[in-house]
Amino acid sequence: MRSSNPVFSRRGFSRDSGGYAGFNAAPQAGAPTANPYAGGNPYAGGNPYANNPYAAGQQDLQHGAPPQAPAQTGRMTMDDVVSRTGITLGVVVVAAIAAWSMNLPWGAGVAAGLVAMVLGFVQAFKAKPVPALIIGYALFEGLFLGVISKAFNYLADGAPVQAVLGTMAVFAGVLIAYKTRLIRVDRRFYRFVMAAAIGFVLLMAVNLLFSAFGGGDGLGIRTGGLGIVVGIIGVLLGAAFLALDFKQIEDGIRYGAPREESWLAAFGLTLSLVWIYTEMLRLIAILNDN
Repeated sequence: MRSSNPVFSRRGFSRDSGGYAGFNAAPQAGAPTANPYAGGNPYAGGNPYANNPYAAGQQDLQHGAPPQAPAQTGRMTMDDVVSRTGITLGVVVVAAIAAWSMNLPWGAGVAAGLVAMVLGFVQAFKAKPVPALIIGYALFEGLFLGVISKAFNYLADGAPVQAVLGTMAVFAGVLIAYKTRLIRVDRRFYRFVMAAAIGFVLLMAVNLLFSAFGGGDGLGIRTGGLGIVVGIIGVLLGAAFLALDFKQIEDGIRYGAPREESWLAAFGLTLSLVWIYTEMLRLIAILNDN
């Protein structure tokens, strides 16, 4: 099970009989038609472009023919992805507003965040997307975000609104960059993002341990100038996750992934947007404190 998020695993859409193969699909428009991953596919043996896992008779990309989703019912479309993402994000927003309005205690918010994490991990290790798990994750994640958003609002008045606007701006910017091919999501990009994400999460874990046992801000990476740098890196990582999500969605539609995979796409987008929002909150709070 491969991941484009350092916390929760997500399956790639271009899978073959050898297992899960993230980003083994067609190159983006304008990219060379030759196989960019030949001889180095870490997830599946043989030519990763040899078979369309969702439709028989796909033309070989090695001959320059772009794959086309089969004209069959039950296949994922962009409308499916948009509608499912709208549902999950809608649940997150409604739950966050409810938690804010009800003055949900900090402890309850933390508990909700832990439940959301567990549900996310359960979904990550499921063979297929489970809408109930994804919506449950969105519900508890929303409760958690509502609690921390209100806390950050006390530290920096208006920080949640600024974080929402910032998250929307990052989403739009990454989408434009991806569609215009300013961002090329290939195997090298995936490796770089994953390496950076693992390093970032490990650094946060070490900082949390130092903070828990030593008090204060741990290593001091969440305050001052260093905190600003770390916050910017966190936002950039979130933007990279979005690019990976867009690539997976594009591949899923192109290869005719089952419609149920649109729930997985919505799950991935929600994870990335939540990541960006929380990093934005921290960054704005630090900037207002300086």
